[in-house]
Amino acid sequence: MSLNRVDSQIAKAIKSETERQRDNLIMIASENYTSQAVMEAQASVLTNKYAEGYPGARYYGGCENADIVENIAIERAKKVFKAEFANVQPHSGSQANMAVYFSFLKPGETILGMDLAHGGHLSHGSNVSFSGTFYRAIFYGVDPENHRIDFDQIKSLARSFRPKLIIAGASSYPRIIDFRPFRQIADDIGAYFMVDMAHIAGLIATGQHPSPIPFADFVTSTTHKTLRGPRGGFILAKKEYAKEIDAQIFPGIQGGPLMHVIAAKAVAFQEAIAPEFGDYQRQVVVNAKVLAEGLLAQGLELVSGGTDNHIVLLDLTKTDLNGLDAENALGQAGIVVNRNNVPFDKRGPKITSGIRLGTPAITTRGMKEKEVKNIAEWIARVLERPYDNKVSRDVSSMIHSLCLQFPLNY
Repeated sequence: MSLNRVDSQIAKAIKSETERQRDNLIMIASENYTSQAVMEAQASVLTNKYAEGYPGARYYGGCENADIVENIAIERAKKVFKAEFANVQPHSGSQANMAVYFSFLKPGETILGMDLAHGGHLSHGSNVSFSGTFYRAIFYGVDPENHRIDFDQIKSLARSFRPKLIIAGASSYPRIIDFRPFRQIADDIGAYFMVDMAHIAGLIATGQHPSPIPFADFVTSTTHKTLRGPRGGFILAKKEYAKEIDAQIFPGIQGGPLMHVIAAKAVAFQEAIAPEFGDYQRQVVVNAKVLAEGLLAQGLELVSGGTDNHIVLLDLTKTDLNGLDAENALGQAGIVVNRNNVPFDKRGPKITSGIRLGTPAITTRGMKEKEVKNIAEWIARVLERPYDNKVSRDVSSMIHSLCLQFPLNY
């Protein structure tokens, strides 16, 4: 029986969400549009199957097809990222991080991660996350002048606090991350080194960003964002750590794997191997650079002055506008973004002084330099007059026309 007949309220909400995604510019850096194939796999009958355990070692019968799917996903993940080991069962990036922490750290031991306000992630030690509850978290940040990762600070903190684990990776850092100095610092103090590549996984898969695999003990990631797969996580590591990680995912912190999501991950990994995925990722970076240049040309300020990846971080500190109001104004005009703290922000996370912009979703729709230049102008126009309804309507109309030119494939 159809969803509309069984539950018209949910069917209506899904229809409205489809229209929202279709008719707006989705410029949240952590969002993207999956392919029809990924959604077909995720909506498959595999959602009915319990498959606790791992291929060849399940705790339920009837897992022969689930084993095929998971083995394919594992092998493809290893192939895409040239890794020795992969676990594709984590339900999210945060649970992937949790599995690494719980496998190799004891409660109360020290971790060194990037400050959330400087671009890090909640699961890298924030006191509102499990990571800051179970572990003693120390934070590094960016240089106040150029907003690049401050490796001198990392080295000093590492030698002073002797963390058991050093974490690289970010959720709002618009520059290339050099993994080699992290490895050197970790070796200097005898620490593990983990990279959370959730945001840049698609770029890494296609050579648009240096790979952490040669340097990190553990690499965690989501499968959405730039990788353009379903919402979920995975872990890559050296073979020597496989047993501990597998045991920590199941039975340590998760129950039965979501086999329908693992199937969708396998599809996403297969798509990432295709040559056209490399073309897509190159365009993501080009579009971000064009967006950054366009915003700068409009007199707006950016954290670090630009971007090397898919993220552009707009700094509103010197304006009368805060991040929350900017997010609302842009959303009203049809540009969906998220407010974000900037380094050394004096406003809290609910208000912020910045806006995080990303190009993965608009690039998936086929937009290129010409369209992005227009988008930069529209963003500046809205932010110049955020409470002007006429400006909002005019920009919204142009965005609607643009979206019609670049329709979604579903």
